[in-house]
Amino acid sequence: MRVSIAAILFLLSAHEANSFGISKNMNYRALHQTHNNNSNNDNNHPTNSYQPLHMLSTDDSSSAAAAIEAKEELFTEESIQRSTNRLSVPASVTEMCREAASAMRDAYAKNGNTRQIIRVLLPRDSANAQLGMLYEADASRSNDVSLVPPDETWQGGIMQLYRAAAPTCKEILREFSPSENGIPPKLVEDRSVDESGVDGVGLWITENVNAKDDVSCFVQPTQESLEFVETISSQAGNRLVLLMNPQWRNVDDALDATSKNTGFFGMLASSLGGKGNSLRRLDELGFETVYTIEGYVCKNRQIRLVKRFDSDWRVFVAADDDVNRFSPVGTSKLRPSYQDCDKMLDEAGIVLNYL
Repeated sequence: MRVSIAAILFLLSAHEANSFGISKNMNYRALHQTHNNNSNNDNNHPTNSYQPLHMLSTDDSSSAAAAIEAKEELFTEESIQRSTNRLSVPASVTEMCREAASAMRDAYAKNGNTRQIIRVLLPRDSANAQLGMLYEADASRSNDVSLVPPDETWQGGIMQLYRAAAPTCKEILREFSPSENGIPPKLVEDRSVDESGVDGVGLWITENVNAKDDVSCFVQPTQESLEFVETISSQAGNRLVLLMNPQWRNVDDALDATSKNTGFFGMLASSLGGKGNSLRRLDELGFETVYTIEGYVCKNRQIRLVKRFDSDWRVFVAADDDVNRFSPVGTSKLRPSYQDCDKMLDEAGIVLNYL
């Protein structure tokens, strides 16, 4: 039996007891610990005493002024250029998780982003014999794993994607969360957010030594998941709430574009599945994309698009002799289209690969 979403929400609200009028005798971990035998979590995390989040959060005018100054420095032309030039295509799952966690940490600490979205590649056996299997932590297996986009090439569908996305999420959360005395955070999975059981949606909660460091991460949320996202966000306070690999696309089709309009046709398009209304709801909650790595094929070559919250887009192309080695071919302030990438390849003298 898994911990229910209601139980997790009760825990979150307990941490915000003063704000929401709930008994202060219950803390964020208490109910998780009560349900330990019924939840899917990582083992051997010590029990600690935690304070409510409001007691851990302090604010003064000097720190607020420092935060504003630091935020302004993040988005100068020079700083954006430096951040863009540092972007690269990660060569391994571990490297990608570290880069995603680094962007999350910078956005959280330097820019005050407590509601974040990341889009990452997923590990897959390079021979496709074991789709979605994340390698164990040994060198002999890691060489057989490729990072690939979560697209239609995954023959097992959305649940196959979840099998790869869940361990990737866990690794990112471990990289992001502080490790006190070598003790990693406990990770708890809640699949009750996937009401159908087959939509490939999950919620992962970290339990850190300090309650203020806890993170809630929705893996592959759908538009139907937003009610859960809104509820968790309302209870989490200043703690990080993360969406990883949302199932709506980054680019718009005609329905998506229409759904972003106000009025009758916009409402109709949203009711038919356009993502416009969902994006508005996320905007109201303050969600921002802080790290993205995507990929597709252009001129029969593997292309990767990489961006952080404080950079422009940077486009990379795979080498002829090694599909896992990428070189930069251009940058763009807006998300590059297929035609933009094709033009960048032309300007770099890269022609169609016939092999």
